[in-house]
Amino acid sequence: MDELSQAAEKAIVQALALKEGEQFLLVTDKQKLEIAEALAYWAKEVGAETTTYLMAETLRPITEPTTLFRLLCVKASAMAYMLDARMEEKPFRGYMVKAGVANSRICMMPGLTRDMMERLVNIDFHELDKFGQRLVDRLSDSGDVVVENAAGTHIGFSVRGRKWKNDNGDISHKGTHGNLPAGEVFTAPVEESFNGKLAISLIDDQLGEGIMEFAKGRLVRYEGKGVEKILVHIGEDETGKMVGEFGVGTNPKARICPNMLEAEKAYGTAHFAIGDSYGLGANTSPHHYDALVKDVSIRIGGEYIVRDGEFLI
Repeated sequence: MDELSQAAEKAIVQALALKEGEQFLLVTDKQKLEIAEALAYWAKEVGAETTTYLMAETLRPITEPTTLFRLLCVKASAMAYMLDARMEEKPFRGYMVKAGVANSRICMMPGLTRDMMERLVNIDFHELDKFGQRLVDRLSDSGDVVVENAAGTHIGFSVRGRKWKNDNGDISHKGTHGNLPAGEVFTAPVEESFNGKLAISLIDDQLGEGIMEFAKGRLVRYEGKGVEKILVHIGEDETGKMVGEFGVGTNPKARICPNMLEAEKAYGTAHFAIGDSYGLGANTSPHHYDALVKDVSIRIGGEYIVRDGEFLI
């Protein structure tokens, strides 16, 4: 097998753990066809009934599912989403996450490339899980968190009472939602406790540096063309301006790059999202935009667990 086939086998057999007789819905576009074909091959090998849905460019950007597509999502045992990442399609992506969690299980791979499959999916999921779980154990119910970096980030917040997720590549159980490539632990900050400034190196995909300032969980001031573009897209929807996620990257092979699917997994980085909290917090929204903060130091209860992008646990 070549490296793409090996990675596809891990995605189907280990991550999604597809089984004979399951109904697998694979949503792709023409940019991802060679990856889709590798995934479909292994789905067929394990005996799953596979349906591929090719999103035509003439229908994009797609913001709402069609009636027929909704029926496919209801009937599927497992789903994979791998459309080229586009900001305008966040509502459609959000629908798939909610439908996957409600009806089956879903693997989200927006913006995936062949290089990312070969380098970041063909890994030892067991080791990734062990480190992620150790980090979750340290962070869970830890109370106050402070994140800083030399670029000007200083944000403080509480995570008390909030559930943590270990994105370890295990998407094998009904109701689960995860990324491939995997490699982050995340939760939703207690919204009203979230105050301070983020100096970001990337927001969403390829949208560059900026500043985001928060008061009681709400974005109140910002700088940077990328943040401005996203705020124009959000418009008057206040749910899109509320903090929805705090995550820490745990994949040692991931790089800081213009693709947020990979960048947010980079070892020792932090990322924060405005918009939907994926059920981990109080905020629900059709929006969800991740912002990367690099070279971070993270303190919990006054003790460093990350200093200048290096883990201390």
